[in-house]
Amino acid sequence: MEARSAVDDAALGREAWSVLDANRTGSATVPAPGLYPHQWSWDSAFVAIGLARWDTRRAAAELLSLLAGQWRTGMVPHIVFHPARAEAYFPGPSVWRSHDHPAAPTGVLTSGLTQPPLHALAVRQVWRHAADRDEAAALVRRIYPMLAAQHDYLAATRDLGGAGLAAIVHPWESGMDDSPVWDEPLEALPAVRYAYRREELPERHPDSHHDRYVWLALRYRDSGYDGAYLRLDHPFAIEDPMFNGIWLASCQALAELAPVAGSDPRPHEEAAARIRTALLERLWSDGLFHALDLRGGRLIPVRAIGGFGPLLDPGLPFEVAMALVATLESARFMGAAGYPVPSCEIRAPQFDRSRYWRGPSWVNTNWLLRRAATVHGRTELARQLTAATLRLVRQAGFRECFDPFDGSGRGGRDFSWSAALTLDLLADSAES
Repeated sequence: MEARSAVDDAALGREAWSVLDANRTGSATVPAPGLYPHQWSWDSAFVAIGLARWDTRRAAAELLSLLAGQWRTGMVPHIVFHPARAEAYFPGPSVWRSHDHPAAPTGVLTSGLTQPPLHALAVRQVWRHAADRDEAAALVRRIYPMLAAQHDYLAATRDLGGAGLAAIVHPWESGMDDSPVWDEPLEALPAVRYAYRREELPERHPDSHHDRYVWLALRYRDSGYDGAYLRLDHPFAIEDPMFNGIWLASCQALAELAPVAGSDPRPHEEAAARIRTALLERLWSDGLFHALDLRGGRLIPVRAIGGFGPLLDPGLPFEVAMALVATLESARFMGAAGYPVPSCEIRAPQFDRSRYWRGPSWVNTNWLLRRAATVHGRTELARQLTAATLRLVRQAGFRECFDPFDGSGRGGRDFSWSAALTLDLLADSAES
């Protein structure tokens, strides 16, 4: 039985590598050719995490390709466009107009938004697993100043609530674009309609908020991507627990990497402590962290997968961590799903098993929760998440997301982060 399992794992690993090789464009990996033909920020961080144990240089190239798009403000854009297919995705460079902004990089076309700052965690993963320690140390020294600048940007420009948390200013910045968490803030915006060709858009449900997404992006662009505008006038500002949980964990990763780069870890440790305090004081309620709508002035009641983001913090108070685990394992989430973890509470009226972040399970959030379970010593929960996620990809392939009840694939096929994180989960399974 064990021998057959090892053979199966090896075959799955080869299939994952085939997907990553097919999706590679130069030094970067696109999420899914045709559907997402450019480089996305947290997608590339997940790809680098999956590559970390096997190919230090390729993982480094993935991150450095993304960071070539970093703005002089420190902002890491959520998309770096491949010039050959610049307008093959909407909204493309002609919408963002980064080339007109003095802080944008010369010769690299990017969006004007950011995404969860997962990149320090990816670099730490490379540093911990690299066989060539000198090569890994050189990567840390090279990339550390870029990551520190990314964190400085979030602290200086995105603390719109003044309490130490970063605010997202667009649903695309969450990485969980269509989550029902954003419904109420979006519905408070003006009704708008754009005349772009619908065939340019990714497949969306008829009642999606995509027009408001475009309107928000254009407002921010037309402000000149101005930080003061975000603070004073931008109508969408959310303190998201997943974004900030990842930021906290990345601060801890930078503290670990700082001595390798010849820097002081204490500023990153202090930043992590500030974020933890603010998360607990502002976003914690009734067994879960909730997003805070800064414009509406209240916590958003929808219970979604992002509410578990702060569990990535090993310094979270024990009673809070265990309450989060209880919510995760309850019938609201894992307890009623055949294939965890659904992206929205199953009991919620907004739950939809077929619509992106409104219900389906995702490999990347399963991976994050598996990591969170591990840092809190919940080894059985981590084992369950690993086994269930590998079962999903064995059954349906490396899909973008999965039905949480029957495990069928949803969204794009041959999705890069699903393949990359499968490699990491297989490695952990082999070691356990």
